[in-house]
Amino acid sequence: MHFGYREVCLDHDPGPRHPESPDRLRAVRRGLKEVYGVEYAAPESASVEDVRAVHDSDYVDEIREFCADGGGDWDTDTVAVGDTWDAALASAGIATWVAERALDGADGRNTPFALGRPPGHHAVEDDAMGFCFFNNNAVAAQWALDHRDVDRVAILDWDVHHGNGIQDIFYDRGDVFFASLHEKGIYPGTGAVDETGEGDGTRRTMNLPFPPGTQTSGYLAALDDVVLPAFAAFDPDLLLVSAGFDAHEHDPISRIRVSTEGYGLMAQRLQQFAEWVDAPLGFVLEGGYGLDTLTDSIRTVHEVFHGYQPEAPNDPVQSGAQSVVDTVREEGFDCVETPDFGPAVPTADPADDADGDTGGGDPDAEDAENAP
Repeated sequence: MHFGYREVCLDHDPGPRHPESPDRLRAVRRGLKEVYGVEYAAPESASVEDVRAVHDSDYVDEIREFCADGGGDWDTDTVAVGDTWDAALASAGIATWVAERALDGADGRNTPFALGRPPGHHAVEDDAMGFCFFNNNAVAAQWALDHRDVDRVAILDWDVHHGNGIQDIFYDRGDVFFASLHEKGIYPGTGAVDETGEGDGTRRTMNLPFPPGTQTSGYLAALDDVVLPAFAAFDPDLLLVSAGFDAHEHDPISRIRVSTEGYGLMAQRLQQFAEWVDAPLGFVLEGGYGLDTLTDSIRTVHEVFHGYQPEAPNDPVQSGAQSVVDTVREEGFDCVETPDFGPAVPTADPADDADGDTGGGDPDAEDAENAP
């Protein structure tokens, strides 16, 4: 894959105990150092005008002034320093580069992947939250709509936290279809199944809030049964992935159980789907806080684009996960039949349920203090 990366993204340092640390990118870079086929680019930063295309102008000015004054705690989770302004513009620029490269024909082994930070998918039009300042994938999608022959953009968010910012920015628009696979009941507390858009954006938002304990098979079933059929009916001109890796079974802050191979299987499905609908494809990093699991998962995604076949799961779709998929199907999304884009998911076992026991506690008892 072709990775976009800028050293300035390391300068945003919210502190030694903060999970969204510069060490995330350092670990990924070390892990990819000896991997065949890895290439890097250093894209330009996004312009202020690019950012203002999806964010309130006064908010953008407020962030700039906040950082110029040395930063501080924007909220309890979202911390800025003086260099955060430059890092946030660089991260948005790397995401925009992903859209540009994909639309210029980069695919297969050259598929673009943005290794930027701070992440973006929680940032709403007029506020920073959840470690995010500018909504990187929203900036990239809007840039493509404004500057290229693009009428429709699909965004898949597989971060364990709901991508509330992307949803909010495009919620009443028909030119962006946003789908999110996330854990129910954790930060930011949004992303219910019945949040499907409004106005021109009706049924252009799809949310799959999975119960804790959901395994790889549940995520693959969601792609196969509802997300990709709905994306196919939408017929996107560009497909972007908000690629957070904190749904990993060994990530320290989530209770979803996607495996390293599972991320490869999802990437494989998206690669084959993008080829089938003739849509350029690109990835933009969001969360992922276990340094080893983040690195291993990104490396596996990269290797899929170099021909690696990930191991299919043996576990069937749990009934809790299947119930979410079935409920989404009942929301009335336009869908078309699609071919198989990867190994078949094992048949659901009604006796096996992801009911919140894995990881402990009632998912509805979690609140917005759960780290994004």
